[in-house]
Amino acid sequence: MKNYDIIVIGAGHAGCEAALASARLGCSTLMLATNLDTVAFLACNPSVGGTAKGQIVKEIDALGGEMAINADKSLLQMRMLNRGKGPAVYSPRAQVDKNAYHVNMKQTVEHTPNLYLRQGEAVDVSVNDDGSFAVRTAVELTYQAKAVVLCCGVYLNSRTIVGKCVKNSGPNGFANAEFLTNSLVKLGFSVQRFKTGTPARVRLNSIDLDKTVEQCGEEDVRPFSYLTDSIPATKRSCYLTYSTEETKRIILENKHLAPIYNGSVSGVGPRYCPSIEDKVVRFADKERHQIFLEPESVDTCEFYVQGASSSMPAEIQEQIYKSIEGLENVEIMRDAYAIEYDCIDATQLDATLMAKHVKGLFFAGQINGTSGYEEAAGQGIVAGINAERFVHGKSPFVLRRDNSYIGVLIDDITTKQNTEPYRMMTSRAEHRLVLRQDNADLRLSDMGWEIGLVSPERYAKLQRKKAQIAAAEKQLSKVVSPKIYGKLFEEKGEPITGAGLTADEMLRRANITCKDLQTLGFFEDIDDDALYEIEIECKYRGYIEKEKEAIAQANKLENKPLPDDIDYMTIDGLRIEARQKLDKIRPKNLGQAGRILGVSPADIQILIVYLSTRK
Repeated sequence: MKNYDIIVIGAGHAGCEAALASARLGCSTLMLATNLDTVAFLACNPSVGGTAKGQIVKEIDALGGEMAINADKSLLQMRMLNRGKGPAVYSPRAQVDKNAYHVNMKQTVEHTPNLYLRQGEAVDVSVNDDGSFAVRTAVELTYQAKAVVLCCGVYLNSRTIVGKCVKNSGPNGFANAEFLTNSLVKLGFSVQRFKTGTPARVRLNSIDLDKTVEQCGEEDVRPFSYLTDSIPATKRSCYLTYSTEETKRIILENKHLAPIYNGSVSGVGPRYCPSIEDKVVRFADKERHQIFLEPESVDTCEFYVQGASSSMPAEIQEQIYKSIEGLENVEIMRDAYAIEYDCIDATQLDATLMAKHVKGLFFAGQINGTSGYEEAAGQGIVAGINAERFVHGKSPFVLRRDNSYIGVLIDDITTKQNTEPYRMMTSRAEHRLVLRQDNADLRLSDMGWEIGLVSPERYAKLQRKKAQIAAAEKQLSKVVSPKIYGKLFEEKGEPITGAGLTADEMLRRANITCKDLQTLGFFEDIDDDALYEIEIECKYRGYIEKEKEAIAQANKLENKPLPDDIDYMTIDGLRIEARQKLDKIRPKNLGQAGRILGVSPADIQILIVYLSTRK
């Protein structure tokens, strides 16, 4: 029997971040994987980032995590989404090499001190008399640890579905984990059944690319990681095409064969990532749907058909794909499939992702009912940090809604019972103007440094950026005459007032940038990253100040703690539903209580009165 400080069960995106964090913080860490080929495996689309997800990747990087670094190493192309909607929702998205991403992350794991990678299916987790844990594998090996992080992804009792063909397996034909769910139920966890899906992989040479729109990468995008100097040139393009009226006809005529409609699928799927058959049925008024063709790797001709996931019979799938523009002669290399799996009710966890009733047992990733690589990795680094802090008796590390998208994600899943896979979107973050993708390092890297995950190199870069921002801010009050700025304003189509303007006033003009002001002698020797922060702060100062005022107001509730020993069932005036929800979730403060579904503003007012009388 071998002893470790921490055992991480699962080697996907949550597992890798959790294990790397705990090992880098000095804990002897065992990471168990059902198959070593599943380490950081991109089971669905070969991309990292996207709307809201790109912000999470940047935050993981700012805390000292690995996903951003690995994505930059494995890059095929990169784009910035939502450029037309303002910087609050700018989101970087990378197409990555699926095979390189797995290899690069596995090598990182293998060469990290204190981290031990082992193939083995965990079949049982139990608590010893002294509060430590025993983890038993399918081959009867037992490991002991002071803390355990469960990052099982979609592997628990999973089954893949293609029409009537149902297999007890994990994604991509990997073996599933058949026994661990029973162990969790014995430990008192409530388990639910969710579903997700993935489209077919098709042969590039069989696609008529002339009927598609090429989507090249963008060269003016910053890398994910602040440690990466620049992105490489685009290696592979993506392609945009559309479904057709024929696609709709085929699906509607064969709707009775779709597992999501004939009852053979019991799991609940993600609302925001429906299958092609679900889209056609739910949005019957739409004539066509966007389909993106995305490369899987430089060493294969397999392309991923983004937007066309399905669980239809293989014969019907072929008809559907051949009805899409440019895919009339397509050759399918891997069938699309749906996958069902067990996950827990994450309201049984606190904001550190530790179980409320089993101290030292942490959960991260899709086992918590979330969807997506980035959401999983964000939970993984938080769980790994807190597992280490638990082992060493340190205070917990909690991210808040007002300082990170990861904080929003964790608060949502631990206070609101999800009835479908949770996906992060910018609309879920009420303070998104101050939670931009460009300032994640300014928001979180100091925390990462204090924790011990941020390297001296990263911290030195942060200090340089802060110093440059401070130096640039000193120049904002400098006044220049119309003689100096007149020509620039004329070229940029900005009206000339005839009066002197400060750099701050000029930057607030829609068409004037920091780069423009450099031609007038401002901001010499200031890096682009620092200039961008100055520009955003100037142009959106009024909105940002309002956002900060809203955060201060919200913190008044967040800073009012709710004692652990409150008996909600006996508080007069609380509605029955509110009593039951509060008693189950046991929120830490009034702000968290107010976000619980079923708890109204009137219930919060009653709690405020109760707290004042309790004093």
